[in-house]
Amino acid sequence: MELSQSPWSKLFRIIVVLLGVWLVYDLASHLLVEVLWFLEVQHLPVFLKRFQTQLIVWVIVGGISGFYLLGNILLARRNKHFQPQKINREIKANLILSARLEDESAEENTFRGRMNLIILLILVTGISILIGLMLIHLGKEAVVFWQRDLTLPSVTPLLPAPFELALAPKLWQEFLEHTWQVIVLVIAIFLLLVNAELWLGTIAVGFSLLFGLILANNWAKILLFLHPTNFQEKDPVFGLDLSFEVFRLPFWQLGDFWLGAMFLYAFLAVLLIYILSANSLSEGKFPGFNRPQLRHLYALGGTVMLAQALRHWLSRYELLFSKRGVNYGASFTDIKVQLPVETTFTVICSAIAFWLLLRALVSFRIKRTTLLPLYALGFYAIAAGLCCFLLPAAIQRLEVQPNELELERPYIERTIAFTRSAFALNDIEAKTFDPRGQLSAKDIEANELTIENIRLWDTRPLLETNRQLQRIRLYYEFPDADIDRYRIKRESRTKPEIIESEKQQVIIAPRELNYAAVPQEAQTWINKHLIYTHGYGFTLSPVNQVGEGGLPDYFVKNIGTGADEGEEGILNTSSDLVNQSIPIGKPRIYYGELTNTYVMTSTKVKEFDFPSGEDNVYNSYDGIGGIEIGSVWRRLVFAEYLKDWRMLFTDNFTPQTRLLFRRNINQRVRAIAPFLRYDRDPYLVTAKTGDDNYWIQPNYLYWIIDAYTTSNYYPYSDRGDHDFNYIRNSVKIVIDAYNGNIEFYVADPEDPIINTWSQIFPQTFKPLTEMPLSLLEHIRYPLDLFSVQSERLLIYHMRDPQVFYNREDQWQIPQEIYASESQPIEPYYLILKLPTESSEEFVLLHPYTPTQRNNLIAWLAGRSDGENYGKLLLYQFPKQKLVYGPEQIEALINQDPVISQRISLWNRQGSRAIQGNLLIIPIEQSLLYVEPLYLEAEQNSLPTLVRVIVVYENRIIMAETLEEALEGIFAPQPLETPTIIRELENIAPTVEKQSGVGD
Repeated sequence: MELSQSPWSKLFRIIVVLLGVWLVYDLASHLLVEVLWFLEVQHLPVFLKRFQTQLIVWVIVGGISGFYLLGNILLARRNKHFQPQKINREIKANLILSARLEDESAEENTFRGRMNLIILLILVTGISILIGLMLIHLGKEAVVFWQRDLTLPSVTPLLPAPFELALAPKLWQEFLEHTWQVIVLVIAIFLLLVNAELWLGTIAVGFSLLFGLILANNWAKILLFLHPTNFQEKDPVFGLDLSFEVFRLPFWQLGDFWLGAMFLYAFLAVLLIYILSANSLSEGKFPGFNRPQLRHLYALGGTVMLAQALRHWLSRYELLFSKRGVNYGASFTDIKVQLPVETTFTVICSAIAFWLLLRALVSFRIKRTTLLPLYALGFYAIAAGLCCFLLPAAIQRLEVQPNELELERPYIERTIAFTRSAFALNDIEAKTFDPRGQLSAKDIEANELTIENIRLWDTRPLLETNRQLQRIRLYYEFPDADIDRYRIKRESRTKPEIIESEKQQVIIAPRELNYAAVPQEAQTWINKHLIYTHGYGFTLSPVNQVGEGGLPDYFVKNIGTGADEGEEGILNTSSDLVNQSIPIGKPRIYYGELTNTYVMTSTKVKEFDFPSGEDNVYNSYDGIGGIEIGSVWRRLVFAEYLKDWRMLFTDNFTPQTRLLFRRNINQRVRAIAPFLRYDRDPYLVTAKTGDDNYWIQPNYLYWIIDAYTTSNYYPYSDRGDHDFNYIRNSVKIVIDAYNGNIEFYVADPEDPIINTWSQIFPQTFKPLTEMPLSLLEHIRYPLDLFSVQSERLLIYHMRDPQVFYNREDQWQIPQEIYASESQPIEPYYLILKLPTESSEEFVLLHPYTPTQRNNLIAWLAGRSDGENYGKLLLYQFPKQKLVYGPEQIEALINQDPVISQRISLWNRQGSRAIQGNLLIIPIEQSLLYVEPLYLEAEQNSLPTLVRVIVVYENRIIMAETLEEALEGIFAPQPLETPTIIRELENIAPTVEKQSGVGD
């Protein structure tokens, strides 16, 4: 028999050794590749610090958990009831007789914990179900580690939810809705009943690994705990600096998650082992616990109660984020009832824990009073249910709700103050704007720069046009277009011989290479990784100019031929002055939003550069990005990491071959700093930074990404629909589109969170003053932050508690018509001169209307230029005066018989008219409304700008150009192209009545 098993045994050992070698090789490859990649991007200290923290946490937590759980299981095995295997009838009879004789004398040493079969089955099944639920719960929490989506704004994992017995019914209901979870649970229960000791030990090992993995995955919260920065502001309940809630509380919640689950599982596992010992199920009864077993269970019960005491203690601070009542944060019931209850139960649980531990340590005689611990635990469970849940609910309903405003007033004030602070709404400068309607042609001329930058082109129709006219090849793609401003040289209007530079609002769109669009037949390994490596160039067009046929008038377009000696690859510019204003160089895009493939450069195969007529132009990468993989050992490492073994057998590599991976800029920055939250809209900038290498053609393309520090632990701050309740635009990130270099600049040095990260990673973050001036001119107020602040301002502009409680002055985001569909107005960038300001600047605007009314009530402006960067201005309109809102203007436009008839004619079969973004433009002390009108075919969409609609006061005009529309309103005169002018005097009263002004 041994001889027959020997070959299989050897084969099994060989397989195990091979699997072990492969696992070590795979882990070593991943570690080495990460080190090499972080070296390439010059952020190796970030990786080493993170890896060191994760490794230490995993070893400590996993080691302590394994030692504690397995140690208790081994102790339970030693203390369990003896289970005889074979006893003959005579010996068994003698044992029964002697046991009867000893019963009376040993009564005092026997615990009356006997159970019949029904109770035994219920208890064993219940414990097994709880263990199975814990296993599934921890497994789901650990899966988050492998399921990080590096394209999301935030990739920082949320704190794992602690496993509580009170949550078991809810978890059970959730599990029943998923078949696979039910199957896992049934298998776990079956295995525990078949061989409890083996599988309890196996689960203990699994739990130890999961505990270590989950806590190591939360390395950022541990580092924040170790390096806190004071907020210099205290919470109003405990008087602690907010750094405790933001930096320290999450760490203690991690400890609560770990210790609570570990102590509970140890107790359940040991209890199950003791109950199943002595053949309890087969005998149909449980004989009871002996003294060593009781002492062991007392000790484990004491640790469980210590974990409960910690949970009650932390619940006191979690009241700062309560959603009970009309305000966010601790309310009247929380402070007057819940807080004393949680404090009391912290003391009670600590006392019970101390008492149980004392009984475990001090020798005692087993008497009937041994049931006292069960009575104490039962009393605790009932009291906790009544006092922690029912009592606060009753007080809230019977006492608070009938007197809600009076009792909740001070807590509403806290919510308003802390929410405004957390979302930086306190920094908003509020002003009154009273439109006078006195604009003249002279005012229009005096605000020429504002008028010339009125945005007629939106990014959506421009992208559609680009995809038809500027893709050049199917594998080129324009994933996005962004609004920015550049200084464009032009001839002086008064003195043509003088060249002046003016700020011009433009739309820039990168032309990236989308490998997925390469014909399927051509998607070979060489094409994917060696030839199709990069995009080329961009388009840049002014927002206010229209070319022939209503198409965009590009400043930069195509891929043409340079003027110097027939040099190929230079993008076409509309004039020499534009060429002098916009740096182009060799605009290859190796790192972008669509660069999702890894590529090898400097190989024997030339890279596709750009098409030229019927042929293609090829090039070799000469940048400094990528990792050298010319040596055999590096190819072995990267072949395992990328799971691409063809790298080992290709003959196209040279000693200078470099691997460029993680080229997607969103994944690239998140891999370095996953603890930041990122804006959804990276934007491209072309600028000379002074870092040119004179031995290669310069590349001037850079990506700028706004990053935020966020927290969901800011006391009393109402998060609304967001997953955070504190946010700051603390970081600006610049990525070289050619070399992949990444620089992090601190934009808000007053933010305590970014100051903490700067302490942790001192070599990662630079002050914003070190950003090259040419790039600094292109930073802008970030769209995501502005949108969040705009949304929070809808409610939290109200500072009076009574007004807030009654929602008397709540605002809303107005609607607009876009492409015949109603949608909320999104914030939009404009170059304009703000009221009371002396010069034009680049701002981000968002209008507001009152709830259930459509007249304009306010608009918010985010400033982006120079010393004013990051400042917010809120202009509020007089409530007693009618100021047309976007929805009213849209109604006036669409109900005009002439304009609506023209739109209906365009909306015939095969084409449709698209009403673009409605812009509200403040000029002097007046408002001008401008809406572009596009025409596009239903198939092969190529939007063209056909009309511009301008509304001012009681007049509406539609003309072919903005200039004609403005002339029609402010300088009426015969025009070659007929315009449509409608007087609004007859319909203004109706609109005023609908708006609700004066209600």
